[in-house]
Amino acid sequence: MNAPLTPMQALWAWKSHHQIGWSLIGDRTAPTAVLLIHGFGANTNHWRFNQPVLAEQVPTYAIDLLGFGRSDQPQARLKDEPPQNGTVHYGFDLWAQQVADFCHEVIDRPVVLVGNSIGGVVALRASQLLGSQSCKQVVLIDCAQRLMDDKQLATQPAWMAWIRPLLKTLVSQRWLSSALFRNAARPALIKSVLKRAYPSGNNVDEELVTLLFKPSQRNGATEAFRGFINLFDDHLAPELLANLALPVHLIWGEHDPWEPLDEAQRWNQQFECIQSLLVIEKAGHCPHDESPEEVNQRLISIINQQAT
Repeated sequence: MNAPLTPMQALWAWKSHHQIGWSLIGDRTAPTAVLLIHGFGANTNHWRFNQPVLAEQVPTYAIDLLGFGRSDQPQARLKDEPPQNGTVHYGFDLWAQQVADFCHEVIDRPVVLVGNSIGGVVALRASQLLGSQSCKQVVLIDCAQRLMDDKQLATQPAWMAWIRPLLKTLVSQRWLSSALFRNAARPALIKSVLKRAYPSGNNVDEELVTLLFKPSQRNGATEAFRGFINLFDDHLAPELLANLALPVHLIWGEHDPWEPLDEAQRWNQQFECIQSLLVIEKAGHCPHDESPEEVNQRLISIINQQAT
């Protein structure tokens, strides 16, 4: 396949009133496709080293989850807040439905879903909605474990139970979540976080800082942040894996500072749907961008398995 060197970027009208950013490299008429789903605070451009390479094998799409990238950023409605016109409850059911609808309406053929961080949880939930006829495989790259979820309380220090009610009250306040976001959405701080997320230092460049910083300056950028940090009772990856019959593959950075490798190793032993675990040495939370050659090689192998 002769794929173009740069993605075709477009907007898709989801449910007639949300504009969703997406991109494609490759032939739209091919029988199968790959869909790349970014992590928290990222966007389609975070697949800068993967999408062009994968597109040499199969048409490769990337999507901006609602609230991120070029997608609309509607006002967040928390679980206990009354519905208001134009507000959304940010969470994994919302994002998974977005992905499932995109697969049906835009891609319109069987897909392999690839998700990084929270994009992994989205991919797992979306695969349930799509079913085995529409989703053939799922690849989780350092899937989010979401330790702040209420269902994870038993794994947390005892003092966490005491401060949890106060924490929930504080982060539900829009003024505080907005202040926290604006403090974090600064190039210097973004670069500092990236150096921790990418322990080898590979590919932490100005392009990466810019692609993460630019969407954070849009007017509604604080809303998805408020919605996400208030998700204390939502889907967890182990629950989804336990009820999944599709093949799942894990790719994990050896030194991920937030999602420990030992948890991925436990998943690999525990869940029958998991077919493989590839550990990327010296890499952190985003090995697809930090060590793209190794990740691309494994993704191509998985794609080729699907084709046979």
